[in-house]
Amino acid sequence: MKDDDQELTGLAPRHRAVLAYLLLHARAVLTADQLIDAVWGLTPPDTARSQIQAAITAIRRVLREAGVAQQLSTRSGGYVIEPEWLDLEEFTSQVAAVPKAADDPDAVQRIREALRLWRGQPLADVAADYVESSRARLEQRRLAAVERLADIELSLGRHEELIDELSAHVAAHPLRERLAGQLMLALHRAGRQADALSVARSLRESLVEQQGLDPGRAFVALEQAILRDDPSLQVQAREEPVREPGRPANFLPYDIPDFAGRAAELERIAGPRSGMTIVAIDGMAGIGKTALAIHAAHRLAERYPDGQLFVDLQAHTAGHEPVEAGAALETLLRQLGVPAERIPASDAARSALWRAELAARRAVIVLDNAADTDHVRPLLPGASDSLVLVTSRRRLVDLDGARALSVEVLTARDGEALFTSIVGERAKAEPNAVLDVLQLCGFLPLAVRIAAARLHHRPRWTVAYLADRLRDKRRRLAELSTPDRGVAAAFTLSYEHLDAAERRMFRLLGVHPGRDIDTHAAAALAGVSADDAETLLEELLDAHVLAQHQPGRYTFHDLLREHARATAAAEESDEARHDAVTRLLDHYRSTAATAMALVYPFGGLRRPVIPETESQAAPLREAAEAGAWLAAERANLVAAGSRAADGDWPLHAGQLATIVHPYLDGHAHHADAITLHTKALDAARRQGDPAAEARALLDLAWVYWRQGRYEKSYETCRPALELCLESGDRLGASRAHNTSGNVRLRQHSYDEAERHLTQALELSREIGNRVGEAYTLSNLGVAHERQGRYPQALDHLRRALRLHREFGNRNGEAQALDLLGHVHQRQGQHAQARDHHRQALELYRELGNRGDEAAPLNGLGEAARLAGDPEPATAYHDQALAIARELGNRPEEARAHEGLARIHRDRGRLDLARDHAKQALELYTGLDVPEAGQIAAFIAELE
Repeated sequence: MKDDDQELTGLAPRHRAVLAYLLLHARAVLTADQLIDAVWGLTPPDTARSQIQAAITAIRRVLREAGVAQQLSTRSGGYVIEPEWLDLEEFTSQVAAVPKAADDPDAVQRIREALRLWRGQPLADVAADYVESSRARLEQRRLAAVERLADIELSLGRHEELIDELSAHVAAHPLRERLAGQLMLALHRAGRQADALSVARSLRESLVEQQGLDPGRAFVALEQAILRDDPSLQVQAREEPVREPGRPANFLPYDIPDFAGRAAELERIAGPRSGMTIVAIDGMAGIGKTALAIHAAHRLAERYPDGQLFVDLQAHTAGHEPVEAGAALETLLRQLGVPAERIPASDAARSALWRAELAARRAVIVLDNAADTDHVRPLLPGASDSLVLVTSRRRLVDLDGARALSVEVLTARDGEALFTSIVGERAKAEPNAVLDVLQLCGFLPLAVRIAAARLHHRPRWTVAYLADRLRDKRRRLAELSTPDRGVAAAFTLSYEHLDAAERRMFRLLGVHPGRDIDTHAAAALAGVSADDAETLLEELLDAHVLAQHQPGRYTFHDLLREHARATAAAEESDEARHDAVTRLLDHYRSTAATAMALVYPFGGLRRPVIPETESQAAPLREAAEAGAWLAAERANLVAAGSRAADGDWPLHAGQLATIVHPYLDGHAHHADAITLHTKALDAARRQGDPAAEARALLDLAWVYWRQGRYEKSYETCRPALELCLESGDRLGASRAHNTSGNVRLRQHSYDEAERHLTQALELSREIGNRVGEAYTLSNLGVAHERQGRYPQALDHLRRALRLHREFGNRNGEAQALDLLGHVHQRQGQHAQARDHHRQALELYRELGNRGDEAAPLNGLGEAARLAGDPEPATAYHDQALAIARELGNRPEEARAHEGLARIHRDRGRLDLARDHAKQALELYTGLDVPEAGQIAAFIAELE
């Protein structure tokens, strides 16, 4: 409403509805009754007139604050608004000023400038009775201008440039015959007759489904002409007008009105600069590189008054060879107004003329869809103050002097804005479903646009229904396509531009079960050397069919991963895919074994014998490097084990689960452990392998014990013990007795616990399992401590500590120290208790073993409380509580709550004591342990 486009804020929704209606009828006097009818229709409320008066008052207030109060006035019988400038009026006058017979670029520029005044959906944030009909009328006016523009562009032979633009309009307005006809003509002229006829079929289906009608005569005539390839449909030859020297030329394609986000990228493009600037915009197919470049060029047009030029180099255009430098230079020179007779024949001479023409100009030039650096180098200006925006699916790493701008997927906020701008009110009603759709589209702009367009012209669909359709991975890429474009088609073009070795690597990466991959795993997958694998991965990264979120690790965009899997299924034989997965599983199994031997050097008896294979393990030399590899590959190891179990690799599944069990246990990755061991168990049972079945059961039983699921742990141990006894597996039997003894300890069944643990100790000594012997001694020490036999407890725990230190098991050492702290605590030796707990905590932290940190922290808290030191006691229990909650360690979480309850009781904070005690009671009750009765009695005392 003002020349400086000042935004008016502070209006309620009803006030905005009144203001919008006044603006739609600018310079006309509207009565209160007319405003009431417009806002509420046939059923206005009793307070309608007072609400209109309140709205006028509010509008006057914000206009006064903006310094334009004079634009709204009261006349006899009503109100009138007379803005200094109104975009709707400007649009109407600009379109009307274009002569009816206009068929030159100036007409195109005028209409495009008019269309740029449209920003999103008309009346998007207005709710009133008049909105639907007014919006339809405004949309009709806009579409009429779009269709007029398309007619002019088609007459100028710009059918190639129009296809994407018209496709978007047809997707948004599937019943509009004229738009569909223009798209059909553009496709036909581009040599895509089948696609043109597909558009016709879609229109017919939509008309029948939604209106029960057939297309009009003009449309049918065009369809028939396309079927018989009528020569009259081709663009008529015409002499392109010679532009007057110095007259600005604007050949930029349509700037889509629903462009969303990219604020940071636009800022980088528009940032301060001097002299010629080249910005190389790269990114994967469908990421929105062209849209960004065109939008930026339109925004910066005023800075570059000597022309806005555009050429599509067609490096990734279906059915077309890339445009050669000479042809591109001819197009650019003609856009500058250079007559045909002045354009030289040789490429070198054209390039020189191009540089000379731009030397004294400030122009913005979009070189879209480049293949590589060599493709665009002849098109670059020399000494000039121009801006060159180059888009390419490849990183143009050797384009000297260029500013690289890699475009990533949309943020959640920008994706939501784009989706909503296309879909409208339905999107606002289902925000969670919108986020689901965006995630399933991988926040890829092309995918989001297609999904939104499908929803837009299917009024019976909800956003949630669309999300459900997209969840089916087998159909997702098919859902994200239209007759004229699609995500899979865009990916296919990128794939076809790779060389044979790169295509094979791309396909085989599609059979990888995990989320990312390193060089050595990729080498195993493809059966090539690590150096060759790295070269191929880097080429795929530069081609934007792979991404890299951290050095040395490569991943797919979600939709590209689906495309790679489909491509592998289509182009690789079953045998080739099976062999690739086998090599990958061999690699993960052997590297995991190497890593575990470095991190857990004392676990040799449990580690399976790995057969030699052609796949090489990753070169790991020390424990820290091995630990880093395990942390980076954990998700892949779980995915690989699951894939092995579900497929033809049961041995790999069982061995991989057994190998990584200590790592998953020590780092409290219990959910991953259950997934992996359950898969291994299923595979062993299908294979009829009782030894592998027993190992999987024992590993599962221990995870259940960690989670406090004691009866499930015990019941899982029973069949495992039977299998071990039947097969003579004394190592497995000792593990079963040890886990069962630990369960009974937690349940305070000390005699039964001692029987199990004694048998575990005897078996460990028989087979020379000194690691198992040490752990079992520690557990027997706990049994003695719980029964008040402190000398025996100390003896067992000290022997365990010596053994762990002897063979370097620092994790076992930490456990023994923590348990010794308990014995000292029970004997009232609080200083010694705290010292042992502190040593245990330090060891766990050095090892990165967060899963066990909560136990010594709780021990420190208990010892401090008993020593009359409540402040540090509270701090220790708080830390233990945080870690236990984070890792799902319910026994230590309950213990922390109990400790805090007792501290607060001692300090007279009875409300806090009751709160923590009740939380402890809930946890102990869920664990089904005797501590529940003890804490219940404590709560009763507090009452």
